[in-house]
Amino acid sequence: METIIPKISTSLLALFKADITTQWRNRRSVVLMLLVPVLITISWQSAIRLTGGPFVLSNGIGLGLIAMGLMGYSNSIARDREKGIFQRLRVAPVPSWAIMMSRLLVQLIMMVLITTIVFIVGKTCDGIKLTPIGYILTYFTAFISGAVYLSLGQVIVGLIKNSETVNSTSRLVYFVFVMTSMVAVIGATSHDKGLGTMIANAVKWTPYGTVTTMLSASMQPEKWTMDTTWALLITIGYIIVFAGIGIQKFKWESK
Repeated sequence: METIIPKISTSLLALFKADITTQWRNRRSVVLMLLVPVLITISWQSAIRLTGGPFVLSNGIGLGLIAMGLMGYSNSIARDREKGIFQRLRVAPVPSWAIMMSRLLVQLIMMVLITTIVFIVGKTCDGIKLTPIGYILTYFTAFISGAVYLSLGQVIVGLIKNSETVNSTSRLVYFVFVMTSMVAVIGATSHDKGLGTMIANAVKWTPYGTVTTMLSASMQPEKWTMDTTWALLITIGYIIVFAGIGIQKFKWESK
């Protein structure tokens, strides 16, 4: 009897529908994840006068993307691996890249959702408005920024097999990024220029710093400088390094 192998597009669509359904069933965690950038955007309203609206929006989007890549993506991959879902999928006539591509497409939707919600909250609550080209460029840079945190999440789930350890590690790394954002705000709003410059230089070339620089400049295309271009290139470098390590070390089984 001849075995019928489904088309890759059909398999990918089926996987995507299954992943979307899973995401919907876990909508409570999704809502909690979306609350982070919303609360940041609202709570930092007083900083707009000193730092400007794009700085506040870029921090809100950045922290939302971090939550997506670290808290969402890495934990879901670790749980599914521990439950043996990946092991069962790999014996099906589906290429391994399609399994991961389906997951990444779901995260792509989350990137758009996070960025859009921050834009809406920023305009409604804080009165922050951008030009049409500013909105378009920000969506583009948000994809690149999200890729940094997805690849970092891939590193965590690649190096650590136990799902509980992945969860605790991702939370710890997320806390470090939150503290970095707070330090960046302190530096930007400090009346002591020396202290502000020192803090800015310390944060500037970290993954969080390059992402924030890139997002903020994309909202004001006229302020895109050579430093912003370097931030973009360094961000892409982070993606290559993190993704390379994460993919190389990733195991489909938890044992």
